[in-house]
Amino acid sequence: MSLDFQALQARLVHLRENKIFETFVILVILVSALVIGAKTYAISPAALNMLKVLDIAVTAIFLFEIVIRMLAEKNLFRFFSKAWNVFDFIIVMASVLPIENGEAAMLGRLLRIFRVLRLISIIPELRVLLAAFVTAIPRMGYVSLLMFIFFYIYAAMGSIFFANINPVLWENISISMLTLFRIATFEDWTDVMYETMEVYPLSWLFYLSFIFIVAFVFLNMMIGIVLETLQTEHQKNDRENGEGEAGEVHIIEARTREMDQRLIKIEGMLEKISKN
Repeated sequence: MSLDFQALQARLVHLRENKIFETFVILVILVSALVIGAKTYAISPAALNMLKVLDIAVTAIFLFEIVIRMLAEKNLFRFFSKAWNVFDFIIVMASVLPIENGEAAMLGRLLRIFRVLRLISIIPELRVLLAAFVTAIPRMGYVSLLMFIFFYIYAAMGSIFFANINPVLWENISISMLTLFRIATFEDWTDVMYETMEVYPLSWLFYLSFIFIVAFVFLNMMIGIVLETLQTEHQKNDRENGEGEAGEVHIIEARTREMDQRLIKIEGMLEKISKN
């Protein structure tokens, strides 16, 4: 019986790692996303019934796929020790819940929307990008804090100098910060500048200095942090999978440590022989 189970488990592992099966699951996830989007339109009852059938088929495929992945692992603890597996399990189990009636209908529909995120758990490249994004958030937080300080200073200056020109844009510091955000995104910022230049001809210095600091300096700092973190995550992924230059270096380091351990054992054996 154990041999039969091991043979079955080996087949399931082969199926799980099969690129065709992986591509099929990705296509099913995309179909699930299209079904969710189609339900937001006003469609005929016949089309709605077809979408319901398609949704049931997608849910069944998801159940089949998650069961295969669970059986392919040596034990359930190993399966649930991975965060993405837990996420997939929760999303799939939520898809099974009845969502048409009851108080949990809204929650069920919301969880079904998150089935699109399963693309991240299946595609390794997306996992690397998300890991880089999450890792970069703390460092980007300090840049955002410094950016907020400059926003606050410029908003206070704008409210002091330009409130009498256009209260809609500069009446108080909160409205001024919204106006500065509009300027930072280059949304008709020249119209705002020309309006104040009619009263203060040198006010262009205010706008250009703000754009230079926020739009150029801070934006490039954000991009630099993301690129550095992304490169680090790619190297980490290569080391884990033994791919690329980082993977080769990791393999060489592992083999070097193994050789050092063997040399230590040989030296110990030689010392024992010499003493005898």
